[in-house]
Amino acid sequence: MSRIGRLPIEIPAGVEVTLKDNNVVMVKGPLGTLERQLVKEINVAKEDNSIVVTRPNDLKKMRSLHGLTRTLVANMVEGVTKGYEKKLEINGVGYRVQKQGKKLVLSLGYSHPVEMEDPDGIETVVEGTNVIIVKGISKEKVGQFAAEIRVKRPPEPYKGKGIKYADEIIIRKEGKTGKK
Repeated sequence: MSRIGRLPIEIPAGVEVTLKDNNVVMVKGPLGTLERQLVKEINVAKEDNSIVVTRPNDLKKMRSLHGLTRTLVANMVEGVTKGYEKKLEINGVGYRVQKQGKKLVLSLGYSHPVEMEDPDGIETVVEGTNVIIVKGISKEKVGQFAAEIRVKRPPEPYKGKGIKYADEIIIRKEGKTGKK
């Protein structure tokens, strides 16, 4: 049995989970609503105040999908109750960020400012001139948008300039050494 997949998902108060046909799960909570089409082979059932995920057999594919399906549903439940956020830091001389309406305007050392529009369901907050917080109810969308921001100027290993996650550790390299 999958160590993750066999654990039931507790449904907190104020959260409503609806199971539709074709394995579509809809989770409605205080922060919003999420809907996801899950794999047909994995069985998702609602029992009392929890959700139980089971698999039909012990094939390798079913074992891997078992834990994945349970985690996806658990992330949906957590997203509509607490929400998710990723924090990004901008390091570098002259590198900064501004918020203009629903747009992020990044000055990253290019000849032009980089503008990024907030996608639906995602909110960005700017703290100071060098911290961006990406918030939303979908863990997948928050992580994807944070990755798209980071790709605009990934951190480089020599001086550490660029956009990095707040908890990311950049392994620094030593620069060139002179001839002896």
